[in-house]
This record gives sequence, structure tokens and C-alpha cells, in this order.
Amino acid sequence: MKAVYKHPRGMPDILPGDIGTWHRVERAVRHTMHAYGYGEIRTPIVEKTALFERGIGEATDIVEKEMYTFPDRKGESLTLRPENTASCVRAAVEGGLLQPGSVHRVWYQGPMFRYERPQLGRQRQFHQTGAEVYGVAGPAIEAELILMTAALWRRIGVFEVAQLEINTLGSSEDRSAYRSALVEYFQAHHEQLDDDSARRLLKNPLRILDSKNPDLAELISRAPQMADHLSDESKEHFSALQTLLASNGISAVVNPRLVRGLDYYSHTVFEWTTDRLGAQSAICGGGRYDAMLADFGAKNTPGVGWAMGMERIVALMETVQQENAASSDAELVPDAFIVCTIKDDQTWPLQIAEQLRAECPTLRVVQNTGSANLGNQLKRADKLGARCAVILGDDEKAQHKVTIKLLTGNSEAQSVPVAEASQALSSILSR
Repeated sequence: MKAVYKHPRGMPDILPGDIGTWHRVERAVRHTMHAYGYGEIRTPIVEKTALFERGIGEATDIVEKEMYTFPDRKGESLTLRPENTASCVRAAVEGGLLQPGSVHRVWYQGPMFRYERPQLGRQRQFHQTGAEVYGVAGPAIEAELILMTAALWRRIGVFEVAQLEINTLGSSEDRSAYRSALVEYFQAHHEQLDDDSARRLLKNPLRILDSKNPDLAELISRAPQMADHLSDESKEHFSALQTLLASNGISAVVNPRLVRGLDYYSHTVFEWTTDRLGAQSAICGGGRYDAMLADFGAKNTPGVGWAMGMERIVALMETVQQENAASSDAELVPDAFIVCTIKDDQTWPLQIAEQLRAECPTLRVVQNTGSANLGNQLKRADKLGARCAVILGDDEKAQHKVTIKLLTGNSEAQSVPVAEASQALSSILSR
């Protein structure tokens, strides 16, 4: 059937056959956030345009080129959120969360929108998950956020293919001195700059360091270093972070060219990258943004956080699964397959299946819908990769029992009362 309508470019559907890996990531995120004591926050998809112009920075690519901005019916300029940190800060200030001395840990997930050239891991509608902390200064909370991401990578099986890069942008005074040094350096080589870099020179010279133009690589490599313009306090902050990470087994590469694409960062910035996704190597990034909270009305309130692109995480998980010869349909593999050999009885197997689903909500239970032949049903269970068969026959019904058989290994089948079926199934699957 030919489709009459198609989805907007860069805003693809996620169909049932593709959703399994997404669910795995989402569950892992919820478990990780719960373990670290973070509460969920949900913000509007649409915000006033000025929020992002002030929060992200007018000289950034996002504000200048990528935002979906439109007037509402009263002429007010609104924007589909291109990221969520500014929205979370706005919500925290407006909601009265940021009282003096208070600490709030929040997390979010949802769709964001940027008008970019669609490619692997980068769509015009994309999904982000992130975590933010308000009210805590110092490197320890930055280490916590990085350790949280490492815990998440381990939970979803990508830790071994992720690399942490860190840098410091120093204080506002440090950056001011560094900015002057960069402007002086790049002005002396103005003829070598491309149009984007020339445009950024006076507005946001640090963004030149993040240029992907290979023709500028040598020029950028000779540019002044941020490390030469840091105060002693900023150096101590960054050194303490590295010590905290190392003491917790996290290896980090110091990347002096890491500046991130948003204007609101100060002191620590970081990215997790991978070599498994081609050019789209960054899978998560964040840092400290104390100044944004002051701009939004929360004076003397520190802020730090991170965000990850769900599309890239899903792609990375599927790549790792393929490398490990694991099925990309692992989420569709049944834990239990209901085998029923009683002719013309659909009620009892349906009741047993519903009982198992209700009492074991984390398990995937699939009921046979074809032949009543025992051998054919067991072959179907094996083809689906089911871990257990729950067998219902005339003898089981007469005795009000079920037979549970593990389909891998040589273990014996177990006959248990119906009331104990859920507990027995969970016990067998945990072996």
C-alpha cells in the first residue's frame, strides 16, 4: 500500500518492531535516576523564544540557524524547545524550587526540535534524557553526575565503548581573559577563517575551537590554551574533579578544545563519545552553568547537568548488540510461552497467561495461537527464543496444576499448583 501522507523530513516514526531498545533505555534511565535520588520534571514542548535566546546564547548555531520559531495568534514569538536545560531552570525558578539553601535533583526526557540536516543519530525531532542539579557548588556534584552516566552505560551495556572527555572553561573572569587572547590570535589570521568562524570571532570566539572544518585544524591547534588563563581556584576545581573520577575508576581524557555548543557553561564541561557511530561520536554532554540561573532570577544558585541523545544511545546499543552477535529483537523474546494441548479450551490458558502477567509484570508472556499439537507448539516456542514453556494439558487441568519446562539446558520439567505458578516461573528464570 502506497502511503498518501509521509512524516515530515527528519521527524521519523518509531514503530513497534523498533521500540524494544527504546524501552530498555527508558527503564534503565528510570532505575538509575531513582538510585541517585533524582525526581522527574516535565516542561512544555513550546516556550517563549526569548528564553532560548537568553539561555542558550544568541551567537550559537542553535539560536541563529536551527530553532523552529513562529508567532502565535497574538503575535508572541514561540519556539519548539531545541534543548531542555533552559526550560528546566525556568520551571525551577517559576515553581519556587530554588529557595536559598535548597538542593534539587531533577531529570527529564522528551522530544526536542532543531532544523538540521537529518542523518544517523541526528534528526529534526530528536529525544533527549537529562539530569540537572540546583544548589550545589564544587566538583563533587559534577563527579556524581558523571558517575551516574557511567552507571547508566553499564546498565545498558555500552560502557566499554564509551570514552569520557573533560575540560574546564574556568570562571567568567578566566573566560574573559581567554576570550581576549583568542580574538587577538584569530584576528591575526583572519584570512584563514571560514565564514562561520569569521562571524563568530567577535561574538563567541570559543566556538571557533569547536569548528569541524578540517582546513582550520592546524590553525586551531596553535591557538592559545584555556589552561594558561585559569586562576588558581579554577585549576584546583578541575584537579579535584579529576581526582574524584579517578578514585571511582573513571578514566577521563582532558580535551582542551572541548567547549560545547552552548554559551551557558562555565568551569567543568564534559562529553561521552564513542567510535562506533561514525561522525556522530558524542552520545552525552554537559557541564556547569551557574551564570544561567543568575540570569533567570536565581542569584547565587549553582547549576550543573547533562543531556544525552536517545537516538544515538539506541543506535549505539544496537551496534553493540550486533557486534556481540546478540539479537536486535531481544526485547521481543518471550520469557514464557503458554503451551496448551486441551482442544476447544481457550478460557483456561488465557486465565493462566493473565495471572502470570499480573503477578510477574516484568516478564514477557506469549500465548500460543496456532496448532494444539504439543510438538509443534514447543517448536514455535523454540523458534521465538522463549526461555520457558508453561504447559497446560488435560492432566494439569484436572489437578489444577501447570508444568513449567526450561527450554535451555537439561533441567527437568516441574509440575506446580496454579497458585504457585508465578513464583515457580520467576525462580526457574532466575537460575
